[in-house]
Amino acid sequence: MELNQHSPDDVQQEDRQRQHDERQNPKAEQHHSWQFWLVFLSLCLLSFASALDGSIITTALPTVARSLGPAASSNYVWIANSFTLTQTAIQPLTAQLCNIFGRRIPMLTAIALFAIGSGVAGGATNVGMVIAGRAVQGLGSGGIYMLVDLIVCDLVSLRDRGKYLGIVLSTAAVGAILGPVVGGGLAEASWRWVFYVNVPIAGLVLVIMWLFLNVTYKKSGWWQIVRRIDWIGNTLFIAAVTSMLLGLIFGGVVAPWSSYRVIVPLVLGIVGWIIFHVFEASSCCYEPSVPPKLFANRTSFIGFVLAFDGAMLLQWTIYFLPIYFQGVKSTSPLTSGVNTLPYNAFLIPAAMVAGGVMSKLGIYRPLYSIGFALIALGVCLFSTLNSSSPTALWVIFQMFTAIGQGFVATTILPAIQAALPESEIASATGMYAFLRSFGFIWGVTVPSLVFNALFNKNAYLISDAAVRDSLTGANAYGSASGAYRTQLPAPVRAEVESVYQLSLKMVWRVAIAFALFGFVISFGSRQLELRKEVAEDFRLQGGKSQRGPHDNAEKLQGAGTTAGDKS
Repeated sequence: MELNQHSPDDVQQEDRQRQHDERQNPKAEQHHSWQFWLVFLSLCLLSFASALDGSIITTALPTVARSLGPAASSNYVWIANSFTLTQTAIQPLTAQLCNIFGRRIPMLTAIALFAIGSGVAGGATNVGMVIAGRAVQGLGSGGIYMLVDLIVCDLVSLRDRGKYLGIVLSTAAVGAILGPVVGGGLAEASWRWVFYVNVPIAGLVLVIMWLFLNVTYKKSGWWQIVRRIDWIGNTLFIAAVTSMLLGLIFGGVVAPWSSYRVIVPLVLGIVGWIIFHVFEASSCCYEPSVPPKLFANRTSFIGFVLAFDGAMLLQWTIYFLPIYFQGVKSTSPLTSGVNTLPYNAFLIPAAMVAGGVMSKLGIYRPLYSIGFALIALGVCLFSTLNSSSPTALWVIFQMFTAIGQGFVATTILPAIQAALPESEIASATGMYAFLRSFGFIWGVTVPSLVFNALFNKNAYLISDAAVRDSLTGANAYGSASGAYRTQLPAPVRAEVESVYQLSLKMVWRVAIAFALFGFVISFGSRQLELRKEVAEDFRLQGGKSQRGPHDNAEKLQGAGTTAGDKS
């Protein structure tokens, strides 16, 4: 697997040759069998379960912590963040294992880990077991998150990937929407089912994948396998990411941002990240888990930046739009959840429409450029909201942001893949998944810093000293519930709402800058031809394979296609 084999000009030349060949020898339309749809629907179900698990804990966490005693209450932050940490750090390693062992074994392993972790957390008798279970869940979920996208990309052509990824994203969005509601309901009955609910879903999908995702790959000897795994690189990556995430998790929660407990892990993480990339580019690394060529191409590099930026803005909105409803309009958490439903109601069809347009017209750059423009417009309008804003206004404002996110979410990965050879699709998908997960974390951290700083700055507007002290020092976010302020005198309540509004105004203004950044740099990417044929090395049953010494040959039993051979 040569690292510098495909330059941007090579990709363009291949695109021109491919367009000529397709005009001379049109491909037959792909027809997918019921086995294909069974596997694809299973991938959607996995995406749903993973998203459900990520959001279900938000409403159930207080009940879990209370049930397990004082130790759980003091360590509640780890119940959620142990999952995030392992999920994020494992993705590039998973991508490399997919290149070595094929897709089937890593997917079955990820599903099994997800189910085992769910069982351990559900059956926990102390907080340590819950944290351990959540960490194992995160390992499985990280693999699932990356592999769902990767297998979809293996099964369909680059031209059609946006369409199918849009469907997968829609099922994940449904899981994210239902998570808090399901979590609250299950927590009232038995919090253990917050975790147990994943087991039957994972079990069903595991059986389907075992039976129908039958793949073959070029097997290597054990010494070759040991040599191909990037042991040093993956160790450096996991250590650097873990250190950085620890700093982000501790910041403002376990210790102040100025504390050495926050600064030291962040600095070590950044240094480790630099050392990792230096090692990956060196001759000492036999097969990099993150090949430098992923970032050498302008279009793929910009795509990775946009993936991080888009994920950060998505999480930004998801976390702070409810604060507007609870902190400024004094609604209950339940009403706040209902008020944010328009966001998801617009995002899901927008993602599917964007994927369909990309498949039909073969374009991606205009779609994500429009997407970032709409996000910028939406968050700009959010900054104008106040306590008297009518319902129609905040529904329309959500529409702009949600449609923009839908356009961005389904078009960036195909754009990255269009700029790279098919042999790098697994590595590219792994890096894409990591950057989105990393973006989700920063999408909470950055606006939280802005929000807390502005709230502390404007807290003098609250005349009641006791109320002021209870809300400053990073406590305003957790105290945003309208139920808290209904007990306050009307004048003080109005003052508190005013400070929330001023703080959120700056949060949205900073978001405008990130959205405009994405919009501007999106024009630096190129519009490349989206390949219409399924890749030879990962095509469905029925195609002839031309395999290199380090490439896996995979097929889906029974899921045939009439697509012709690669010219």
